[in-house]
Amino acid sequence: MFKGKLSFNPKFLERLFKSKAPALIGCDISSSSVKMVEIAAAGKNLYRFERYAIESLPRDAVVDGNINNLDAVSDCLKHGWKRMGTNIQNVALALPSAAVITKKIIVPAGQREKELADRVEIEANQYIPFALDEVNLDFQVIGPAPNSPDDVEVLIAASRKDKTEDRVAAAENAGLKAVVMDVESFAAQTAFELIEHQLPENGKDQNVALVDIGTAMMNFNVLRNGQSIYIREQPFGGNLLTQEIQRKFGKSPEEAEAAKRAGGLPDNYETDVLAPFLDMLGLEVVRALQFFFASTQFNQVNHILLAGGCAAIPGIEEVVAKRVAVNTRVANPFANMALSSNIMPKHLTSDAPSLMVACGLAMRRFDA
Repeated sequence: MFKGKLSFNPKFLERLFKSKAPALIGCDISSSSVKMVEIAAAGKNLYRFERYAIESLPRDAVVDGNINNLDAVSDCLKHGWKRMGTNIQNVALALPSAAVITKKIIVPAGQREKELADRVEIEANQYIPFALDEVNLDFQVIGPAPNSPDDVEVLIAASRKDKTEDRVAAAENAGLKAVVMDVESFAAQTAFELIEHQLPENGKDQNVALVDIGTAMMNFNVLRNGQSIYIREQPFGGNLLTQEIQRKFGKSPEEAEAAKRAGGLPDNYETDVLAPFLDMLGLEVVRALQFFFASTQFNQVNHILLAGGCAAIPGIEEVVAKRVAVNTRVANPFANMALSSNIMPKHLTSDAPSLMVACGLAMRRFDA
């Protein structure tokens, strides 16, 4: 699978990824919040984490990756941008992986870009179940085709226009300008490049499972030498914990969510509610691993990186590691970055796992 540098232009096909993006903010619009990240250069291959903001979205403003309440999302973007205190108005956004159709094709090497674009359109007609005038289409040459030196491998990506247009409109209504449209799984892989050097032998020739547990969905992405070799989504997330807090302690959804984040729940919360949830989470990771082993030639995962909002739950890595018997850690793409005075390290420790996609999007300004 491609490492992830595609850019969808909302109006026409354009190779935005061929040159560095301008200074921009990585902006992840999830089902529960808007997360915004700004990163600056701090030397050769060195970065400084400048500032970030997380703004909670109203319930059902975004459902299954679809923006249902454009005004609410725009308001969150605007509030987050103002809270960051930045003057950068360019943003990089991402589509949910489920909203993007990807396909690898093999084409003769040495084609001019116009020839390649025409070939991609012909191939796309075979694989995309929509009329081409209804989709945003992009492609990226990955490199030489395996076992065929005269050909190259090309990744095609397509998404319905309404999916990109909603996100672009939300940004524009907030006074921001969308300059990059990526894919969430690709953005997370970009952020992973900042983490893999922390692994033994830099993770070379090892299978690393990036497990992102969000509000409603768990994304399971296995990477090997920087390439995605398996992706799966499972319907499991932190909303199950919120619902159990509601049921057990008679709270409203808003009260339950606030209590889950701030604490102050009764003494039996950890034993009666949190521990069973973490056990279920561990079983979901086991289930994802079993699907991975059954669907590929691999029978081992060397490391598990936990990301998403649920990764901030204390003790989660120990529970998952015990359940799956695999080295497990919580993802922090900012671990080797310098931190500006705007960043509070204590808050970042709990927020970092949920900022993987936003971090990867912010890194798009450094694309060569």
